Amino acid sequence: MNQSSLTLFRFDFLQFTIFDLLDILAMAYILYRLYLLIRGTRAIQIIAGWLLILLTSIVAKTLNMKGLSWIFDSLGTIWLVAFVIVFQPELRRILLYLGNLPLIRRFVRVRGNKAINEVVKAALELSNLGFGGLIVMGREMGLRGIIETGISLQAEVTAPLIVAIFNPLSPLHDGAIIIQNDVLEAAKCILPLSQSEELEPWYGTRHRAALGLSEESDAVVIVVSEETRYISVALDGKMKKNLSEEELRQLLEESFRIGA
Repeated sequence: MNQSSLTLFRFDFLQFTIFDLLDILAMAYILYRLYLLIRGTRAIQIIAGWLLILLTSIVAKTLNMKGLSWIFDSLGTIWLVAFVIVFQPELRRILLYLGNLPLIRRFVRVRGNKAINEVVKAALELSNLGFGGLIVMGREMGLRGIIETGISLQAEVTAPLIVAIFNPLSPLHDGAIIIQNDVLEAAKCILPLSQSEELEPWYGTRHRAALGLSEESDAVVIVVSEETRYISVALDGKMKKNLSEEELRQLLEESFRIGA
């Protein structure tokens, strides 16, 4: 297949091939997926501010404003580092999305995890009793900052212990428990509240806290509603609502897989 057979149309100054078309479609798809990942988050506001700075820089150079141009040129060397720091949660979410693609998932297997079974049993028991619950299961990212806001337990993960913690008469029932590496690290932990503008009006503090942490980390956060008794899971900035026992177990097993 020669170059001429791949050319879709050609002008004296422009040659447009099928590879150019594929390039445009690929970029459009990538930008669309990026938009879906950051829609409703604070990243949109940050990007708007960044675009304003970029526009100001272009105007300054066009009008030969040497002072402003010098400032923007001097800052140019740190833009990349600043971009990585500011958009760390969004970049992490993008990498997690790529890791969840079907092609990638073929090369991984589910890890046997005793903690998953205990968490599922505890969530069902909390739902049956009408107790509210907020259970954080850490993955690759460390949650030391969150753990330090609560009371250290360093206990084995068991369903009876989780249910006892979230008993309304327990002094530890407010806040979240943190489970990492199959250890119940702490209870009564404070989570960041989501600032998303697309939250459903019925979301309470627990759901907002679950979404907030899932927006800033790769943790899986299980929420048991005290009012509706629904079991929901916040993951990658999205809430999966009213899960059955089987749906909850499957979601947790898929989230805690390791390479084969």
